[in-house]
Amino acid sequence: MSAEKRIIEWIVSDLELPEGGVRNTVSMLSDGDTVPFISRYRKEKTGNLTEINVRDIADKLQYYIELETRKETIINSIDEQKKLTAELRKQIEECKEKTKLEDIYLPYKPKRQTKATVAIAAGLEPLALEITEQKRSMKENREEILKQYLNPEKGIDTIEKAVAGAIDIVAEQISDNAAIRGLLRNFITVNGSIRSKATKAAENLKTKYDMYYDYNEPLKTVPGHRLLAIRRGTNEKVLSWKIVLEDDKAVDLILSKVAVNNRSLFYPELFNSVQTSYDRHLYPSLQVEIFVSKMDDADKDAINVFATNAKNLLLAPPAGHKVIMGIDPGFRTGCKIAVIDINGNFKEYHPVFPHEPMRKVKEAEDILIDLIEEYYVDLIAIGNGTASKETVSFVREALTKTKHTPRVITVSEAGASVYSASPLASLEFPDLDVTVRGAISIARRLQDPLAELVKIDPKSIGVGQYQHDVNQIQLKKQLDGTVESAVNFVGVNLNSASTELLSYVSGIGKTAAKNIVQYRTKNGSFKDKKELLKVSGLGEKTFVQCAGFLRIPGGTNPLDNSAVHPESYTVVVKMAQDLGVDVSGLVGNESLIKNINPSNYVTPETGILTLNDIVAELKKPGVDPRKDFSGFEFSTEINTLDDLKENMILDGTVTNVTNFGAFVDIGVHQDGLVHISKLSSRFVDNPYQVVSVGETLKVKVLKVDAELKRISLEVVGK
Repeated sequence: MSAEKRIIEWIVSDLELPEGGVRNTVSMLSDGDTVPFISRYRKEKTGNLTEINVRDIADKLQYYIELETRKETIINSIDEQKKLTAELRKQIEECKEKTKLEDIYLPYKPKRQTKATVAIAAGLEPLALEITEQKRSMKENREEILKQYLNPEKGIDTIEKAVAGAIDIVAEQISDNAAIRGLLRNFITVNGSIRSKATKAAENLKTKYDMYYDYNEPLKTVPGHRLLAIRRGTNEKVLSWKIVLEDDKAVDLILSKVAVNNRSLFYPELFNSVQTSYDRHLYPSLQVEIFVSKMDDADKDAINVFATNAKNLLLAPPAGHKVIMGIDPGFRTGCKIAVIDINGNFKEYHPVFPHEPMRKVKEAEDILIDLIEEYYVDLIAIGNGTASKETVSFVREALTKTKHTPRVITVSEAGASVYSASPLASLEFPDLDVTVRGAISIARRLQDPLAELVKIDPKSIGVGQYQHDVNQIQLKKQLDGTVESAVNFVGVNLNSASTELLSYVSGIGKTAAKNIVQYRTKNGSFKDKKELLKVSGLGEKTFVQCAGFLRIPGGTNPLDNSAVHPESYTVVVKMAQDLGVDVSGLVGNESLIKNINPSNYVTPETGILTLNDIVAELKKPGVDPRKDFSGFEFSTEINTLDDLKENMILDGTVTNVTNFGAFVDIGVHQDGLVHISKLSSRFVDNPYQVVSVGETLKVKVLKVDAELKRISLEVVGK
């Protein structure tokens, strides 16, 4: 069976998806098609697989391609040793797990010098064979047999050394046995427990790892976030860990897979070899391997948590085309005020100092009111960092003195400082200070969260757990995929999108995005999507991948402001002709569109799934799929931890969701925790089934620990 066919069979089996859809998806991925493009515009080929399905196929495909590459290396290595048999080759080719593949290769893997290799060089391999075969009778003369293996020139000048060397050989052979390693690995995983203890240096210290100072939990049930905490504590020299299990049962398990004959002359040596193999080789290596494997799983869980939260934040409802004042609050350094127009362009900036120590309240009010009235500000976005609540109070008081009173919205400023100091911000606003850039970013986050947040490394958004500890390569890969998914789900205005936003559009990338913006700057706004083909480095393949996700409001072709792919424009023209109108008369005209029978337009190139999508898009072309903006304002009465009382009911915004619960901002500069058991009146297995980042909740205060700055909350009404 070819590697390609084998991979497809494995993916079908792993994901339980139709073979035809998997095969076509693998083919398209191999041809360079992107996940958003495949899932949105190639539904006939995939069999209507979802974007999640396609991403899962892509991940599996990469895994198995890496596996096949490793197999080729291993086969070549064993073949060079003249040890490759037809049976061994078949075993390697049919292996579908990286761990098991390495187990198969272990006996043939070139080794550094070990006790076993030294013993083999001393001529003790035949004695090791005697021990493993167990054919010698108890009646034979043990000493006479062993004397045959003495080799003083090689350092084997006593029977004890000969026996020890042979045991070293057998112990290593047992540890290299793939079946035994697999069996023991499973035994430890199912029956072992993770135990952590405080290091001597930390045992008398109070740290955030207190609960892990004497901690023990079965491996099969330990949550990933606890493993991540143990790993971090270990890295910080606060904790140590080990996997504990019943060693005698593990040894017995190995013995059950070895040809044991307790009436054999060398049975004691065989038993000793098994014990040595377990103590010296199998347990130490498998303990680390299993812990690493569990950590990989924990990493994946944490990365999934981060990706889910990031996507919810990216897809937060935009305020849209409104004039917005952004305020980056502060005490000593003052509040930085920036105004942006309806298209996000920076207009004016002023610092004000309404708080301690300067307390220039009147001056600050005058500046604030002048800006509001000059630009007729629709919304005021205030960052949720230091001095946030005090700034909200100041602004609301100032608004009592104006005729025009814009709404005041608190906005998460996580990562705003990272953006402000970035080369990108310097390029965008070379003449502005970092504090001004921060205020602009806060305003733009309210106007269009997606367009602004794509400029920031997703790790800096602050909606994950242990994001700096997990596998950074995997984290980046998944977060990039998350941003790509969000951007293409919403669609991008070709004539206003930044280079960063365009770079996430299907097929475009950073270089093409930069070229698009340069072309736009030189030639003016795009009037037609086909004009993209004039952009340097953007060929037909890229055009096909990206065109459906780009929008041109007010362009020459009304379909260019929709999700209908240009390859299907002729179908829409035919629909319009059949209804006696031009395309502009059809787009958005639901009374006409309801007369369209999609099955009448099926062709070999355009199937019914695509046609149904086209008809749905024609009804509401270019409509932003994100929820409508509503905004949220904290209670003006609750500003600090001291204002909180048990059983108090408050409104709050979810800032982070983890596997153990959700963190909620209730406007006191310290997020409260809603434990998973308090998220709903019903049992909750997965917090994401109940809450999401950015969601507004009504919560009850259960407990406040002012010393540790901990707030325990309970969701009300879910």
